[in-house]
Amino acid sequence: MQFGIFSVGDVTPDPTTGRTPTERERIKAMVEIALKAEEVGLDVFATGEHHNPPFVPSSPTTLLGYIAARTEKLILSTATTLITTNDPVKIAEDYAMLQHLADGRLDLIMGRGNTGPVYPWFGKDIRDGIDLALENYGLLRRLWREDVVDWEGTFRTPLQAFTSTPRPLDGVPPFVWHGSIRSPEIAEQAAFYGDGFFHNNIFWPPDHTKRMVELYRERYAHHGHGTPEQAVVGLGGQVFMRKNSQDAVREFRPYFDNAPVYGHGPSLEDFTEQTPLTVGSPQQVIERTLSFREYAGDYQRQLFLMDHAGLPLKTVLEQLDILGEEVVPVLRAEFAAVRRAGVADAPAHRSLLSAAAASEEVSAA
Repeated sequence: MQFGIFSVGDVTPDPTTGRTPTERERIKAMVEIALKAEEVGLDVFATGEHHNPPFVPSSPTTLLGYIAARTEKLILSTATTLITTNDPVKIAEDYAMLQHLADGRLDLIMGRGNTGPVYPWFGKDIRDGIDLALENYGLLRRLWREDVVDWEGTFRTPLQAFTSTPRPLDGVPPFVWHGSIRSPEIAEQAAFYGDGFFHNNIFWPPDHTKRMVELYRERYAHHGHGTPEQAVVGLGGQVFMRKNSQDAVREFRPYFDNAPVYGHGPSLEDFTEQTPLTVGSPQQVIERTLSFREYAGDYQRQLFLMDHAGLPLKTVLEQLDILGEEVVPVLRAEFAAVRRAGVADAPAHRSLLSAAAASEEVSAA
């Protein structure tokens, strides 16, 4: 099972000091956080993609390429690649290039995004969101799997005898997760292609997450990719930890109360009761995270949101130390101990390459 962190790259004032980091400071902080993630033994660092203030990660490939050059083992991913407003040709080229530079340590989470105005900024209509996601991803798959593509669709100009370059590393495209909070059409898309499904359940109660994951698993099996248990599932989560749970709550409360995404709404206590947000001791985080399996089944990737709401870099790095030293080792052992036989492994370039070679041997026979 893979454990890691994802960042939305928000530039938010620290409510305890009133200071807002500069964009440069925030970008550099994201790099330092990724390096720390590898240092403490995490598997994955993922960045969001946003094109509006107060967010800075408008160019995920630039950020991840820089991090790739400074890491050795870390899998680099996107918390969302905007399949709706990005040209699928450019996605194919940019991420194949990054795949080569990172020696295969790359995958993507495709999503529609949650910022409505981004659509007209890139010449699209939000009312076409689902259709854009379906058409663009269908083209992207062909660009990565076919050397020469002839294609015609609704939302971009046709392609004639087009070859996307560079070709995917070793002929194996990056693994794709489809991220969605509330759209069954996206769960169906992931299932149809046999891709992964990532449910960023940071704002939703367990029963909602359960319904979305079960839908994906059922449709994955329906489309002939394996049993429901073999489907590839990832989950999000949010944590803030201190040795003493009361200290964690006291320290995190002003950040929660003033956060752009959920501040000035439900209380911290209500939010932690109704969603996966966990603010407390490392043991509480362990117990809460292990409980995700009760409604999501055995899954392959767990990402945590830790660097948001104006938390200073020093605090985030302290959180990563706790996560890597006290939490993830226990989670690895506990999840492995109860994992059922036949559950798919977490995707990685080497395993995808082996699977492709095995498939070619079967086809040749």
